[in-house]
Amino acid sequence: MRVSIRYFASIRETLDRTGETVETGAVTLAGLRDELIDRGGAYADSLARGRAVRLALNQVMADESALLVEGAEVGFFPPVTGG
Repeated sequence: MRVSIRYFASIRETLDRTGETVETGAVTLAGLRDELIDRGGAYADSLARGRAVRLALNQVMADESALLVEGAEVGFFPPVTGG
């Protein structure tokens, strides 16, 4: 299935891209994250397991167990704090 991915904050900076559209065999957000980590390099560094990464599915905060659907928009971003 085809999904759009958007990267934010330090993840965007590390990957040097704001987003991309990918073909994925993943069923869940966790599976998509693992596919991206498997690319290695900056993807493995910025999305690594054990790293705090928040996800959104179609602009709604989501758990990694959320199911992907064709045409979904997925956001990856680090937790942020405000003041």
